[in-house]
Amino acid sequence: MKIIRNICRYFIGIIFIFSGTVKAIDPLGTVYKLQDYFQAFHLGFLKEFSLPLTILLCTLEFIAGFALFFNIRQKAGLKIVLLLMFVFTPLTFFLALKNPVTDCGCFGDAIHLTNWQTFLKNIILLIPAIYLFISRNEIAPETGKIKSWIKLAITSTLFILFIFYNLRYLPVIDFLPYKTGTYIPDKMKIPEGSQGDRYETTFIYEKDGEKKEFTLANYPANDSTWKFVGQKSVLVYKGYQPPIHDFSITNVYNEDITQQILSSDKFTLLMIVKKLKEADPGMLNAGFGHGYYSMGNMIDFYLVTSSGSDEVKRYSNGIAFCFADETTLKTMVRSNPGYILLRKGKIIAKWSWANMPDNKKLSEFINQQ
Repeated sequence: MKIIRNICRYFIGIIFIFSGTVKAIDPLGTVYKLQDYFQAFHLGFLKEFSLPLTILLCTLEFIAGFALFFNIRQKAGLKIVLLLMFVFTPLTFFLALKNPVTDCGCFGDAIHLTNWQTFLKNIILLIPAIYLFISRNEIAPETGKIKSWIKLAITSTLFILFIFYNLRYLPVIDFLPYKTGTYIPDKMKIPEGSQGDRYETTFIYEKDGEKKEFTLANYPANDSTWKFVGQKSVLVYKGYQPPIHDFSITNVYNEDITQQILSSDKFTLLMIVKKLKEADPGMLNAGFGHGYYSMGNMIDFYLVTSSGSDEVKRYSNGIAFCFADETTLKTMVRSNPGYILLRKGKIIAKWSWANMPDNKKLSEFINQQ
């Protein structure tokens, strides 16, 4: 029985340590996922709590797994595991049925699972967790309780510091398609022979106050007694989607300059500002300084934002402002503002606002490429 108990706690411990760690590596990704949940469940007022909830969730998962795996306050770790499982198992079952959010985000962007796969994963985890709870009295009383709690406290503190490091700078491991070294055009290609999304379209017609749905095969094309009301399309097959499928940048004149940026022989510095009003004014001014320096030293510079044109008009400072989808910008760099250095479509480097090199070091870096 002891062997079975050990297998169960090692199994759960590894899963929870991994789940907490990948979320901690990319905490902003988890923040965005929680915000998707809040929007789907009409709980927008919780959006401002996304970051503290992310830190709490990551830490609880990691510490619970750590406690079970290393047998440090195992009962406390098991209680946290069961609490999380009893909350998220019914939630993932609801998500699997209704699909308001397509990816639960339980393993961040490291591993993507469908909602049904996530629910199945939780059921599989519940079995050893319940077994451990039933046999909890077989756990030998721990000695050195104070030392055990101190170990968990130190581990928790270091883990939270790790989260804040990834928040201030960029994730230590980039699980996203825009990682350093990526040649963007390659990630946008659709392999020959791949199937795209397939939709089923139904047409809604009305006759004598009664509405009826038709398919393309049987809609009343030549029957004038039916009045067309509308149509709806339902995705019936999810086709191949390239890793980068939404990279599109337009200038203030609504001209698409995506290929111009990707094909340029010159170094191109993109300053990514998800929302101008959400960025610190001091950080924006520092970015403008990088822009003026870049433009004076044969480096193309674009500030790319998802803010509206009215917001952009407030800044008449000679900087080239451009627009892109907000989700795309969140995926490109986990910082607001953040920076991406490109040349001929290849990502040479990425920085957050906190570790963006000064202009002199930027020039030195570029000269070394």
